Amino acid sequence: MYRRQFSAIPLPLLASLFMLVQQRAYAFSLGDLTNAEASQGLETALEKGAKAAIDFLGLPGGFLENKKVRIPLPGSLQHASHLLRTFGQGNRFDELETAMNRAAETAVPLARDLLVSAVKTMSVNDAKQILTGGETSVTTFFANKIRVPLQGRFLPVVAQATAQVGLVAKYNQVASRAADMGLLKRVDANIAQYVTAKSLDGLFVMISEEEKKIRKGPAATGSALLQKVFGDLK
Repeated sequence: MYRRQFSAIPLPLLASLFMLVQQRAYAFSLGDLTNAEASQGLETALEKGAKAAIDFLGLPGGFLENKKVRIPLPGSLQHASHLLRTFGQGNRFDELETAMNRAAETAVPLARDLLVSAVKTMSVNDAKQILTGGETSVTTFFANKIRVPLQGRFLPVVAQATAQVGLVAKYNQVASRAADMGLLKRVDANIAQYVTAKSLDGLFVMISEEEKKIRKGPAATGSALLQKVFGDLK
């Protein structure tokens, strides 16, 4: 069962939000908000969002029970599972899908130190791009900074977790041939690589959701600085 609900920001509010942050991005000293306060506030928001996303996704069910990030079977396997389920052979596919999502839940906590490091080394230019880049700016920031090294961390963990499912080896063998013939995307031809990519996508999605919550209700964070930086953007 999906354990959390996230409310979307209304479009008029979202438009107003980014008009205001754009003004702030190019004039951090506007009013009584200093450049240092704006940068520190954004850093705090991103760090809080990253840690909250990891804490959520790293729990049992963090991926499997979350409709926003649940990792489905690769497309070719989905088609096969629909057919075989009619013959009562769906258990193997259910086992694989569960293993894929459990692997993601195991791997995600490995991202914590890299995410925090990326935030700590954020430049003023990074801050401006995040504030003016729209609702996907946080995802873009983290993806550009750490997606490649995170892939290296996640892949061995995911591979070990999914290798225990017998269907994986058979799928990888057949899918690799399909990819060689151009019938399947290379990233979808290997279960471990597919799950790693989907794990990172899910992590960035949840970080973005956490950032939206902070922007919408900074007072709820308990941080006076966040309330000062984001409070008048509501």
